[in-house]
Amino acid sequence: MLKRKRVKKVSLNHSVTVIGAGLAGSEAAWQLARRGISVTLVEMRPVKMTPAHHTENFAELVCSNSLRSNDTHNAVGLLKEEMRLLDSLVIAAADQHQVPAGSALAVDREGFSRQITETLKSHPLITVVSKEITSIPSGPVIIATGPLTSDALAKDISEFLEAQSFYFYDAAAPIIEKDSIDFSIAYYKSRYDKGEADYINCPMNKEEFDAFYDALVSANVVPLKEFEKEIYFEGCMPFEEMAKRGRKTLLFGPMKPVGLEKEDGKRPYAVVQLRQDDAAASLYNVVGFQTHLTWGEQKRILQMIPGLQQANIVRYGVMHRNSYMNSPAVLLATYQSKKREDVFFAGQMTGVEGYVESAASGLLAGMNMERWLREKPLVIMPPFTMI
Repeated sequence: MLKRKRVKKVSLNHSVTVIGAGLAGSEAAWQLARRGISVTLVEMRPVKMTPAHHTENFAELVCSNSLRSNDTHNAVGLLKEEMRLLDSLVIAAADQHQVPAGSALAVDREGFSRQITETLKSHPLITVVSKEITSIPSGPVIIATGPLTSDALAKDISEFLEAQSFYFYDAAAPIIEKDSIDFSIAYYKSRYDKGEADYINCPMNKEEFDAFYDALVSANVVPLKEFEKEIYFEGCMPFEEMAKRGRKTLLFGPMKPVGLEKEDGKRPYAVVQLRQDDAAASLYNVVGFQTHLTWGEQKRILQMIPGLQQANIVRYGVMHRNSYMNSPAVLLATYQSKKREDVFFAGQMTGVEGYVESAASGLLAGMNMERWLREKPLVIMPPFTMI
């Protein structure tokens, strides 16, 4: 059983340490600083990179570039609107760097993360430190190191929480140069013609799909280490694993043709969609095609798709191991540790799913850390809110 440790409140001249400058950590640091609390924001990149990150920028989006629906009749759209009302840095940057994606809020991932990085680095109350943290420090701290927490810190957190280490596997999709797409085959359209026609669609007939499917399920993947068990996150499951569930599984998932009829009204047997990935509209990611195939196999399989026969892949898909905790057992609803009251956690490692949800947890953790320091009641959002 976790024994709760009470700690003496520190002077408000002291700094709160935020570990991890992902979506949750960046949002937590911002919420503290805007409330007058000084922050030491510690990020191990670029000193130590992760298997999934490509830059040293904060809040880098390592999977999709979509923050999902912007429609306030949709749950995640309403969550974004609540976060706007709470002055979310992440949502403000997303709005600023939005790229066309129908009713979804997709972003130019480089511009998005660059704005968040520059905003935090230039804030007078935020000090950025680039180094790896290997153990939970003393003093007020928000741990938002994400699913790619370094091994040493993950071990220390696991021991601190007196919990077994848990993990699952996550994956990212390839990104392709638009100029290498054959538009004599591919066409623009959003599903059901909702919003602008922002997606590039590559249609397949049954024969093309069958050949693609057979090649996919027999393709070579990057082998896991012997001690690693395959536990996949359903929201970002490798599409080759999804395909192995059944020949038609992809037809009801990322290759669903419904609502993507061509101009002549004919519905393809299957459709592969590509979504804009940068503000210049020069790069597109393959929607739902997160993968753990070897790079050579990725190229071979993707170039079997009509319209992508000459596709130039600028970033190959990757898979990486994620860490997470059993939050109901070890955290209060305020994201405060049940064991040590000056320790808060935030982000995907707490079990939330999605970019927006991770940022929202950082927002609440930052808000509650400030309230704890100033001996105010901590906030638990009422059930009629999305957050």
